[in-house]
Amino acid sequence: MKETKMSEPSILEQLKKASCAEEFFALLGVDYDPKVVNVARLHILRRMGQYLFSEDLCELDDATVTQRCKDFLERAYQDFLTSTPIDERLFKVHKDAVKPAAPPSLVQLNVLK
Repeated sequence: MKETKMSEPSILEQLKKASCAEEFFALLGVDYDPKVVNVARLHILRRMGQYLFSEDLCELDDATVTQRCKDFLERAYQDFLTSTPIDERLFKVHKDAVKPAAPPSLVQLNVLK
């Protein structure tokens, strides 16, 4: 009887199962400062996702996809070494935080009796 060898999951499958930013760094072999990741974990992963979606990885072999993912994570991490989550404004809450306040309503003085 011939044994069937199970293939190892692709890097994208492994990343989909990761439950925290630290797992992304570990899977891709990227060094990081925990202080930076504690402050910007969601922002780093969101930025990495933006970089991932900017390229078509479908036709690439797993080794190349792994390298591209590593490059994207390193690049996203570097973005937050030189900038802050508020400066980058990746999430709606940060975008809304800088919207100009609505001008106050004007009330005619003769109405204030």
